[in-house]
Amino acid sequence: MNVELFEQTRLHVPSVPQLVNMLSRRVRQLNAGMRPYIKPEKGDERIDIAMREIVSGKMTAEIGFFSTTDKARVADETP
Repeated sequence: MNVELFEQTRLHVPSVPQLVNMLSRRVRQLNAGMRPYIKPEKGDERIDIAMREIVSGKMTAEIGFFSTTDKARVADETP
C-alpha cells in the first residue's frame, strides 16, 4: 500500500471508517473481476487502484443520517 496515496485519499474522505469501508468494498469488486475506473500504473496493487479512483474523483461517498422514526417510516412505505 502506498502511504502517500493513502494520505491523499484521506483528504477526499476524512472519515477513516468510511474510507476503510469504501476501499474494502472496491477491492472486493476488483478481485471479483470488475474493471478499474482508471488506468492502473505498473506495479499497482488493487488497494492502490481503489485509492487512485477516489483521488481522481471516480468514487465518492454519500453519508445519510436517519433517525429511528425515519427508518420506521421507510419500512412502512416499502411494499
